[in-house]
Amino acid sequence: MSLRFSSPTNPLLLHSHANFIPLPFSSPILHISPKPKTLSLTITASSLQPLTAQPTITPSFRTKPPHQVNILVVGSTGYIGKFVVKELCRRGFNVIAIARERSRDDAIRQFTGATVCFSDVTEPAVLERSLDSLALPIDAAVSCLASRSGGIQDSWKIDYEASRNSLAAARRHGATHFVLLSAICVQKPLLEFQRAKLKFEAELADEEAKDPTFTYSIVRPTAFFKSLGGQVETVKDGKPYVMFGDGKMCSCKPISEQDLASFIADCVVDETKAGKVLPVGGPGKALTPVEQGEMLFRLLGRDPKFVKVPISLMDFVIGVLEFLAKIFPALEDAAEFGRIGRYYAAESMLVLDEETGEYSAEKTPSYGTDTLEEFFARVVREGMAGQELGEHSFNLQEKKSISASLEN
Repeated sequence: MSLRFSSPTNPLLLHSHANFIPLPFSSPILHISPKPKTLSLTITASSLQPLTAQPTITPSFRTKPPHQVNILVVGSTGYIGKFVVKELCRRGFNVIAIARERSRDDAIRQFTGATVCFSDVTEPAVLERSLDSLALPIDAAVSCLASRSGGIQDSWKIDYEASRNSLAAARRHGATHFVLLSAICVQKPLLEFQRAKLKFEAELADEEAKDPTFTYSIVRPTAFFKSLGGQVETVKDGKPYVMFGDGKMCSCKPISEQDLASFIADCVVDETKAGKVLPVGGPGKALTPVEQGEMLFRLLGRDPKFVKVPISLMDFVIGVLEFLAKIFPALEDAAEFGRIGRYYAAESMLVLDEETGEYSAEKTPSYGTDTLEEFFARVVREGMAGQELGEHSFNLQEKKSISASLEN
């Protein structure tokens, strides 16, 4: 199977037209003098009308049927991005999915019904040329970009710079709405990827302030199902469930990839979600790590077996790495990875109440129908093979390492 990009005859391309600005008077009287090449215009007093501003009204893309709306998706081959592409295609939109060349086979196989454009969001000129080659206008854009490692340089390169490049390219091709997949943890920014995301969020708000025809929606989801599923297979194999502290230090309202993709698609078409920061979690009550573990053992039909790791152990390791990073700069990312792991071990993935300074399950909106228990049951049956968790996997990897060391 191969893709060939061309410039098809498409009514969607016919968006450019001359603006007609009416004269501030009606029925002028035109006199043509006998002198050649001389034209005079006489306006009677009765024909004058007050001069008023003539606003330019651009119809919203939301008024068009989905098959006439072009939506750009960057980060399309990531954990959430691939579900967003499929959901938008399912709703009938024309989706332009940006993918890396190295993901060619996977993208072509997964994204039937979408226009797949192979490019590089970290290179503005390359991205511009790629979109120019399609010769398609863009109505809205969705960014699911996220650093895979969470490293310091990678966070700024992807979460900020690549997102900024994507916004500029989308705007240049006509986009009037931008949906950003951010993260609920940016409420308490202690990590580089959080600071990078927040800086781009601020630039989206600035863009809207400069241009009243432009809007944005910032989606801040809680924990993903797969970020909580890393211990299912180890517990299934008889190992204990690892928790930090007493297992009650933090909680979350996890959301499935499909429900989150559906919410993001809603943000494209729902005008009431424009110009807003939108925290979102899954259905049901907030769950602590100990409750998640109990759920898993219940599904396996076993008595709970927990290992509680002092959070101070992580603090000690992070302290050592930070000290060494001052001497050996190459260890800066290792220290950052430790801080990421500690953050997810201690901070709730819920809305942070500005008045109380506490995390609030009640103020964290719920969306969707998929439950964590259903996900756990599926993983017990089918496993987690092939799942990529990106930045959200650090805490899980540390737990796996601790569990493995306890067994040896």
